[in-house]
Amino acid sequence: MPFLMIKNLPRYECLLEAAKKFPDLDPWACAVYLHLLRAGDEVFTVAERNLVRHNITPGRFAVLMLLWGRAHDGDGRAPCAGGGCAAGPRTPAELAEAASVTRATMTGLIDTLERDGFVKRVPDPEDRRMMSVTLTAKAERFLTGMLPGHFQLMAALARTLSERERQTLVNLLNKIIEQAATLSGAARPAAVAPAR
Repeated sequence: MPFLMIKNLPRYECLLEAAKKFPDLDPWACAVYLHLLRAGDEVFTVAERNLVRHNITPGRFAVLMLLWGRAHDGDGRAPCAGGGCAAGPRTPAELAEAASVTRATMTGLIDTLERDGFVKRVPDPEDRRMMSVTLTAKAERFLTGMLPGHFQLMAALARTLSERERQTLVNLLNKIIEQAATLSGAARPAAVAPAR
């Protein structure tokens, strides 16, 4: 679901005019903000349409990717997802933390994924009160079938940028992510990708 519905962003000259009325308005900062939101909306729309074709929501897909990255850590088949990778299943609380959602939201996502046969809850062998979530064979088949196209879509979105421009963009976005975390008082997030 897009956050910004403005299709025609204001021209820089309009932002300069607005700055005359509101001296705290930095026209270039405002332009960056609006373009960042617009780009995010456009990318999200493209990705969401692809997920809809595979009959999965972005939230459920995120949970599958968190579990898949963890399940395939070290075997060369999947990138680690959600920060530090450790082999094995994850608890619902760990998944909620990694996805930045509430535990209740994660419980709902896990419930629907379990209902559809994509995940299963298994008791912890050392503490029967704890439950872990693991992918099923059905989820593995689903991801193996849909991920190549998903990765091709990501590559198509970035194709307009050179490798150097991509690295620069990632570094710049990491700066904005860090500043947003500082302004919101949140813990400093992990970098999206290492700077080169």
